[in-house]
Amino acid sequence: MTGPNDKRIVVAMSGGVDSSVVAALLKEQGHEVVGITLQLYDHGAATQRKGACCAGQDIHDARRVADRLGIPHYVLDYEDRFRRDVIDVFADSYVKGETPIPCALCNQTVKFRDLLATAQDLGIPNVATGHYVRRLDGPDGPELHGAVEAGRDQSYFLFGTTGAQLARLSFPLGALTKDATRALARRFDLPVAAKPDSQDICFVPNGRYGDLVRRLRPGAIEPGEIVTEDGTVLGRHEGVIDYTVGQRKGLGVSGETPLYVLRIEAERRRVVVGPRAALGESRVAVHGLNWLDRVGLPADGAGRAVRVKLRSASPAVAARAWGVANGAAVELDEPQLGVAPGQACVFYDGSRVLGGGWIARPAIQRGAA
Repeated sequence: MTGPNDKRIVVAMSGGVDSSVVAALLKEQGHEVVGITLQLYDHGAATQRKGACCAGQDIHDARRVADRLGIPHYVLDYEDRFRRDVIDVFADSYVKGETPIPCALCNQTVKFRDLLATAQDLGIPNVATGHYVRRLDGPDGPELHGAVEAGRDQSYFLFGTTGAQLARLSFPLGALTKDATRALARRFDLPVAAKPDSQDICFVPNGRYGDLVRRLRPGAIEPGEIVTEDGTVLGRHEGVIDYTVGQRKGLGVSGETPLYVLRIEAERRRVVVGPRAALGESRVAVHGLNWLDRVGLPADGAGRAVRVKLRSASPAVAARAWGVANGAAVELDEPQLGVAPGQACVFYDGSRVLGGGWIARPAIQRGAA
């Protein structure tokens, strides 16, 4: 049994600086910290690989930090569920012509859903992570907010966190800058204090997504045509997985003006290209909506004024949103470039995350069911 003053907490330790500082901070504050590292991929093969996350050297680093802090540390084999819920979904999404976000999928599934369940099985109520976001107490319960340091904010990737999960989660770094986190790592004399941040997608070496998808879905990759909006064939490609909406370089074709990928028609094996101006989208369809605000989206009328982020590195922009039977319809105040199916549309009110979902195509029209 656990009580309201239970000081036990699980820290998800990836072996990096951020999660290591979280474990050190919470122990200093008097918590009974249990470190858990998730073995997610490449068991054995990644043992000596550096610059990744949740495999190989990082697991060794997490264990060194736990030893330094004098806390128990466990490694859980989540490879099968990570393959099922993240890697396979990633590969299938690319085959469909989408641009997936595996980090958001990982947070939604193995890092929050499954890790929280594991903590519950251990009789430990709460879990802390090294994400740069804030959980603030609002009038209707805990709220998810962006980090103080905008350049480190990871709230876009956590849009799938549910209210029930948020009540059990804490993010001690959300009010800190990265420089402050590094300074704490040095103060705690952590063995990873100078370790570089992880880069790229953890299970895709060197960022070569196409190679991974071809290996996982060899029969699904077929060549096709690169065409203009009016159907004029400009060239051929070896698979739609090598392209993403908004891409300019590496198209293999050229025109009188620079060409960009406007859309991917995977079912026809076509990549449609055109001028930059044709990339603008004013309407966005969202499915798989997770909503955190007590006030929902109206089904009709003037909609609800919100700000939305359509890519992790893009600023939030003004929009109006309506609820529909399968998600949400969004009308942007100004057209945005490179709106890609498979990316997330995350809704904000100031720094607060109201909710979010996955971008789909074609766009849902206002009032559609």
